[in-house]
Amino acid sequence: MLVFHPGGNGDFSEWASAVTATAAGCIRTRVSVADGPLEPAVAVTFSGTTELDAWLDRADPLGHGGWLPAAPAILLATDEPPPAGVAALRHQLVAGRSTEFLQSQRELATAASDFSGYEGTVLFLDEEEALSVLRFRTDRHLTAWMSSGRRADALLGLRSSLTAEFAPATGTTAFGTTVRTDGGRMLMTPNWKSVMLVLLVLYPTVMLLSRFLGPVLDQLGAEPWLSLWLSQVISVAAMQWWLMPWASGPFRRWLDPVDGAGWRSSLAGAAVILLLYAGTLLLFGSVRWLQFWDYASP
Repeated sequence: MLVFHPGGNGDFSEWASAVTATAAGCIRTRVSVADGPLEPAVAVTFSGTTELDAWLDRADPLGHGGWLPAAPAILLATDEPPPAGVAALRHQLVAGRSTEFLQSQRELATAASDFSGYEGTVLFLDEEEALSVLRFRTDRHLTAWMSSGRRADALLGLRSSLTAEFAPATGTTAFGTTVRTDGGRMLMTPNWKSVMLVLLVLYPTVMLLSRFLGPVLDQLGAEPWLSLWLSQVISVAAMQWWLMPWASGPFRRWLDPVDGAGWRSSLAGAAVILLLYAGTLLLFGSVRWLQFWDYASP
């Protein structure tokens, strides 16, 4: 969660200290570089949405209305694409080059401010790592800047202070689609990969619900049309919040539209999923106890 300083005459360092002091139970807090064109903000990282929601629910301990909703805030999650118009970029710095990197970021922010729809740049800087968050009004405005020649010229100085090409932060939706902003383009996991992963999870989910939930609903007197609808509600909810995020983890690189774009990576991941298909078909085809159409037979 990024919380932006609401402005006014208040001192940023005092405000940032007050905000981070409220974030009990968080994994990490970071204060941005508030220098020139770079925006003052605080980043608070939590292990999950439950902890984040608990923090937001009690976000009024500073008095005078608290820091929310007076202070703008955006949510960046590892399992979701960034909000529209937002690009989060991670940088690995060359030792001793943080000063040069900071100057390059100032120049980039100044250049971006001349483009339509620009809303701000936030930079979190450590000795060896940095995170920059760029905000435009829409994805269209963001893409115009990311693909511009002016940005390409400004990046020449930035790259000399990095150990490797900077990496856009990624987001993966619940159903296995990874979204990245790269080179001015919004890239997504190919549909065939997402479909393969969904089928891998959907088939055993439906089979198990038919085997164990179906008989319970029958005993309760649910009509077939209602029983099927309830099963679908449960299967979709389970896949959305638990099963698909869990299954996507081992295939994160394969789903990435940049890192997993090569034919070798794509073929290897598809082969693994085909083997898992075969395993689930063998399981449900040979274990009679799991066969919902035959489990009640003598």
